[in-house]
Amino acid sequence: MGRPITLFTGQWADLPFEEVVRLAGEWGYDGLEIACWGDHLDPWRWDDDAYVRGKLDLLHRYGLSVWTIANHLKGQAVCDDPIDQRHRDILSDRVWGDGDPEGVRRRAAEEMANTARLAAKMGVRTVTGFTGSSIWKYVAMFPPVSAELIEAGYADFARRWHPILDVFDEVGVRFAHEVHPSEIAYDFWTTHRALEAIGHREAFRLNWDPSHMVWQDIDPVAFLWEFRDRISHVHCKDTKMRVGNGRNGRLSSHLAWADPRRGWDFINTGHGDVPWEDAFRMLNFIGYDGPLSVEWEDAGMDRLVGAPEALEFVRNLSRYKPSDAAFDAAFSTR
Repeated sequence: MGRPITLFTGQWADLPFEEVVRLAGEWGYDGLEIACWGDHLDPWRWDDDAYVRGKLDLLHRYGLSVWTIANHLKGQAVCDDPIDQRHRDILSDRVWGDGDPEGVRRRAAEEMANTARLAAKMGVRTVTGFTGSSIWKYVAMFPPVSAELIEAGYADFARRWHPILDVFDEVGVRFAHEVHPSEIAYDFWTTHRALEAIGHREAFRLNWDPSHMVWQDIDPVAFLWEFRDRISHVHCKDTKMRVGNGRNGRLSSHLAWADPRRGWDFINTGHGDVPWEDAFRMLNFIGYDGPLSVEWEDAGMDRLVGAPEALEFVRNLSRYKPSDAAFDAAFSTR
């Protein structure tokens, strides 16, 4: 089998895990990127052998495997400032506790360490997720923000994530940070800066999701080339741009998903502006052989339609492999 095509369960966690497993199996996915929320996975039960075996047996029953687990929501809380109602809405009671910000960050970090332990117990070598950021709130740079304040944000990230990554190293698992607005690394240059801040640790890798780059005018294919030695996971998600009419802006005006007044929107894979063919050619060239994880986020398309359609789109692109022979080899007379 070539690169496995998986379904990210993060946007399906309102459904029982077995229902998502059944659907993915019926559609023909190779496996799942399992989210650590809903009833899908609980990192606090990493040392419960029966719990872990039950999850793996369920996957196998439907002909699926797991290469990656995801914990974006708790990773977000490790560095975020402020910790507020947004976090209360996405965090478990165990991590939220009494809501004291520093306590929330500490418990979120503990869960991320447990996520690494759970991954190792499941035979998984990659955890995807977010890091959070204490300086994302300064992105508009007004009121004026000093260089020292920004530097302190990267130092805060490193201080909080080094102990987590120590656990990842101990159990032989990698953390693949999803480069994404609201995180410490959200574009080309902040990714370089985050890697420098964390000392280019081998355990700190990258999850390439082009949908977050397109609306920022970042070339997602150039990003693959620049960070080719760090790409440990791929999300197949798309973005459709709707700027250019003199009204819709890139910051999207606090409008809901699928509102036509937004300057951009997430859309099912293959329907947007991600240059997928060039991206797959680059993935081939840099030797990426990990999962291709479909992430359904399209408020204008039912997920029961979007997920199987995206699978077929990704599968078709995956069939194209580099040629074993140079096309001009036949020109030689020798």
